[in-house]
Amino acid sequence: MNNFILIFFFLALGLVLQHIKQFPTHIYKVLNKIVIYICLPAITLYHIPKIKWSNELLFPIASGWISFLLAFVFFHFLGKRKGWSNKLIGCLILTAGLSNSSFLGYPIIEALFGKKGLETAILVDQPGTFVVVSTLGVFVAAFYSKGSPDAFSIFKKIIFFPPFITFVVACLMNVFQYDLDLNLQTVLLKIGSLVTPLALLSVGLQLTFDRKSQHWRFLRLGLFFRLIVTPSIILVLYVFVFNQHSEAIKITIMEMAMAPMITGAILASTYGLKPKLSSMMIGFGIPISFVTLAIWYFVVSFI
Repeated sequence: MNNFILIFFFLALGLVLQHIKQFPTHIYKVLNKIVIYICLPAITLYHIPKIKWSNELLFPIASGWISFLLAFVFFHFLGKRKGWSNKLIGCLILTAGLSNSSFLGYPIIEALFGKKGLETAILVDQPGTFVVVSTLGVFVAAFYSKGSPDAFSIFKKIIFFPPFITFVVACLMNVFQYDLDLNLQTVLLKIGSLVTPLALLSVGLQLTFDRKSQHWRFLRLGLFFRLIVTPSIILVLYVFVFNQHSEAIKITIMEMAMAPMITGAILASTYGLKPKLSSMMIGFGIPISFVTLAIWYFVVSFI
């Protein structure tokens, strides 16, 4: 419950601060960089070394990758056919292709499936959606913000992206079964806990409710893809094609039905990919997802 209160508190705080003339609303750019370059690496170094690997984990891990690739194919080809700008296409891929598998996902999964369910949720999030945003997400952001940058330029952005660097380091720590000192882990956990308030405050500072905005139809399409289409495809693929019926599969489907990933929206905003639309995807997607998640929980109960 505390997590849900935080969501609406920091979104509302950002909205309020927009109307205070003395407050520098452009500070959201600084907040974005703190989230991406400091907080996210801290989360990675804390969680990844603790993961225990097995073949059964492939389904939860793969879901985030499948989700993003589906969004890439759908919005790229639809956007090119409709004559959309590259920035619009990139924004929709980053926001509709990534689920909020951590901040929303963790407390919701724990509430519905207990502490044991968090193990699957972390797998969906850390080696799944989080690595996707650190690699393919950076590629999409760089590609659609510039139009057609050279491959070397994109590759350089990925390998020097701090969350990706820390992911590689964390994976090596996992392989060699090494973890950091407990005191340092505590510090990392505290730094990582700043992701949510800072990211949501940034979203609130950029969120607008202009009825005449041209973004409304793209918002509807993006949220429909994120909240309905993606979990439906994962359901069909995992349950009916691969004949998987475990609780981990139920949790995976629920994770794919979460609202858009805050980090994806922050990345889109940082690269200038329709910041207002990316903020709307978060601002409207989170409350709407509470309704759709209730429906999905009813659906997965029959698996």
